[in-house]
Amino acid sequence: MHAAVLALLWTLSGAILLAGALDDFIGEAQTRHGEAGDRAARFLVEHMPEADRESLSSAFLIENLDLAFQARKEFPWAAAVPEDLFLNDVLPYAVFDETRDPWRAELIGLSREIVKGATTATQAAQALNQKLFNQIQVHYNTGRKRPNQSLKESRELGKATCTGLSIILVEACRSVGIPARAVGTPMWANERGNHTWVEIWDGGWHFTGADEFDASGLNRGWFVGDASQAKADNPRYAIYATSWKRDGTPFPMVWSRQRDTVAAVNVTPRYAKAPEAADLARLGVRLWDRKGGTRLVGKVCVLDGVRKECALAETKSGTADLNDMPRFNLKPGTQGWLRFTLGNEVREMPFGPIDKGDPTVDALWPDLTPASATVDALQVWVTKPKADRPADEPALKSPLSRTEADRLVELLGADRLSELARDRNAEMEARSIQIGDRTLRWLDKTFGDAAPGRRSLWISMHGGGGAPTEVNDQQWQNQIRLYEPKEGIYVAPRAPTDTWNLWHEAHIDDLFQRLIEDHVALKGVDPNRVYVMGYSAGGDGVWQLAPRMADRWAAAAMMAGHPNEASLLGLRNLPFALFMGADDGAYNRNRLATERAADLDRLAAADPGGYPHFVRIYEGLGHWMKRRDAEGVPWMAEFRRNPWPKKVVWQQDDVVHRRFYWLQIPDGVPIPERQKITASIEGQTIQIDVEGSPKLVLRLSDALADLDQPIVVKVGSEERFRGKVPRQAQAILTSLSQRADPAAAATALLEVP
Repeated sequence: MHAAVLALLWTLSGAILLAGALDDFIGEAQTRHGEAGDRAARFLVEHMPEADRESLSSAFLIENLDLAFQARKEFPWAAAVPEDLFLNDVLPYAVFDETRDPWRAELIGLSREIVKGATTATQAAQALNQKLFNQIQVHYNTGRKRPNQSLKESRELGKATCTGLSIILVEACRSVGIPARAVGTPMWANERGNHTWVEIWDGGWHFTGADEFDASGLNRGWFVGDASQAKADNPRYAIYATSWKRDGTPFPMVWSRQRDTVAAVNVTPRYAKAPEAADLARLGVRLWDRKGGTRLVGKVCVLDGVRKECALAETKSGTADLNDMPRFNLKPGTQGWLRFTLGNEVREMPFGPIDKGDPTVDALWPDLTPASATVDALQVWVTKPKADRPADEPALKSPLSRTEADRLVELLGADRLSELARDRNAEMEARSIQIGDRTLRWLDKTFGDAAPGRRSLWISMHGGGGAPTEVNDQQWQNQIRLYEPKEGIYVAPRAPTDTWNLWHEAHIDDLFQRLIEDHVALKGVDPNRVYVMGYSAGGDGVWQLAPRMADRWAAAAMMAGHPNEASLLGLRNLPFALFMGADDGAYNRNRLATERAADLDRLAAADPGGYPHFVRIYEGLGHWMKRRDAEGVPWMAEFRRNPWPKKVVWQQDDVVHRRFYWLQIPDGVPIPERQKITASIEGQTIQIDVEGSPKLVLRLSDALADLDQPIVVKVGSEERFRGKVPRQAQAILTSLSQRADPAAAATALLEVP
């Protein structure tokens, strides 16, 4: 006989035999349990996966059905279960696509004793979740063979992950007549993986984690926050409950993505919450004994900013799900320290700044730093009102390790910025700063999005100058419209005067420093991302302010301005852009721009790594460059300030400064006109070349040199110092009192005679 015909006959005979077996099952169910048995058997068969039709025997199905009806009679809560729930969530012999092992007889025997004192389905489910897993010795372990293990397979291994544990708890609940189903998501909305848990019915659906008993009751679990972010309209991020009845929705089994043999109900709306916490950062913390090792249970608290008290929780270990961890709701941009306690030992590690969402920190106990008594003392010190902080606090003068110094830069920096935020909120709200008899007002626009502490600031100076007030006002109003950074706070200040040199009079430096500090303290600006630019008279200001305040800027751009007497030497570490119309001949601006561009080329060639610059001389354009100079904005945005450059060239302007990068001239020490100081560091040796021999203070940091090792200081050819310079909190305080700029705060100070 032809092979194809033989195959067809075998197929037809198998179908006839199978149909007969199912008919036998339905008939036997009716004989044993009457019309209820007939309905139950027909429901089970109607929605049965095709593979089960070809493999399960009538005896297997009858045993499952008999024990389900037995539970319905035996347990007090089971009789009250509506028939549709009984059929869909008690009767089925499987949860997912796990191996079809008979489990009811074993589980009803085990579970009967566990639930004997329960009077409700909730009490029974809680008892099973608390005791069954210990009794059968199966707990969470990623070493399981596969996620969809049957009860028998998990018992043989003594291991299962969330899906295997959920299969066991669902089956145990069903064995005693409790409607139960597995629930899960193919992926959390925060992209941190998938998860499976269990729902039981007791007058309504309630959830619990399998092998995650909570004495406080149902509807609790470490995953509640993650589930609250689920998205019903996005299959990847939705939450599904298993169902025997097929209505067209498949359960997305992540271990078998191509199969749709398990039916589901989308239950996302019961878990997803309003996005009121969407802008929070939910920091998760795990503690390990070593990389790739075992999780540890320990106390953990978050120290952020200047708080004395900390949020406290306990890390998880052992059988807890890997994603089961304490979470702390913090503001995006928060940075601080995590403090862990194991027994009597306390260790710490830094974290942040963190983004909104669900960041996770995995701490390795051996890598953590022992807690510091000095840091703890100053933690207490900063919580006191400023007037009550003793100036002779011993911890201020105690030598610090590098880790302690880093910790205190953060602590004392946050305290200083917090103080400014309190004191200067009114002037920020008014967009008006007054120092002495000079007032700086500004307009601003915000572009893009950035986490607090990471936002950029763009200071853009208007043209005019030497003109009536209304002319300068018009130029100011125009400046706010000229440029649009992709991200950042774009500020157009109004010059305090109407003089020709409106942007480089002596009062501008202090006003701009205060403007920067206010935005760092109150608007989340990163002090390493502050940019300065200006057009026409504003460009005049850039020529002057860029070099003399170079240690404040990330980059600078001069548009159509006149340099006057300004020196370029201070631009050694500042990316500088120059834009000019080739036909802008007034006051020889075009000729001078070309000459200064050549000077920058020479300086850069003579000093490798120094004087980064970008020049555009636009042919055919005059003083108005038709906004082509806007190309300078994305160029500048690529740069970040380096507050600790290895080489500094400092030339005083007609407006003098006493601090520039890591160099400082003490108060009272005279400063020669246009004095030039060059300082560099190679290894541990600092070389200073200076006109005259004034006293200097070196503002040191481990970002500049290793302060655990001796420092050598030479002035000219003469060695002036050799030795270690201790880190001290007092040095940090001194730096922050001069400028609220934690990124540039010195941790050690050295006077050079």
